[in-house]
Amino acid sequence: MGPCLNFTIFNKRNPTTSPHYPQARFVTQVARLGKKPPPGECNQGNDSDCCKEGKLYTTYKCSPTVSSHTKAYLTLNGFEKDEDGGAPSECDNQYHSDDTPVVALSTGWYNKGSRCLNNITITANGRSVVAMVVDECDSTMGCDSDHDYQPPCANNIVDASRAVWEALGVPRDQWGGLDITWTDA
Repeated sequence: MGPCLNFTIFNKRNPTTSPHYPQARFVTQVARLGKKPPPGECNQGNDSDCCKEGKLYTTYKCSPTVSSHTKAYLTLNGFEKDEDGGAPSECDNQYHSDDTPVVALSTGWYNKGSRCLNNITITANGRSVVAMVVDECDSTMGCDSDHDYQPPCANNIVDASRAVWEALGVPRDQWGGLDITWTDA
């Protein structure tokens, strides 16, 4: 997806649009009002967050431009049935073993499925791993049953199976969030 050309901030009192915002070429941003999940409806596996009633969550339609070393934030996701990933993967309507290096990309990088079932190379911690894109980490929606009552993803997320974390040599007690770079393989 190419750069975005506008930046929108929604505020309860004063919605504004500023095409001159410094990050305008990277994101289109709006807010989504959180709602409390029904009891037992938000899977908090892998330290996933649940939406909070009344909290405003930022949503994005775009992600930073992909380069040979795209900066991103690696998060941990379960791709197996009944895990925090929720539904089957968008790309193939299947669940995937967490022992397989698979990822979900933020909406802009997912780019309407254009990277589905293609590989990316993730680099961090002095190592690299090739992982297959199988899902979208939705940056435009969240806080509803379709998204397991979890907040929208940020626009720079590579949401990865435990196999990716293991291949990068990250100690288990540090799993959950890591600055990385990635590129199409």
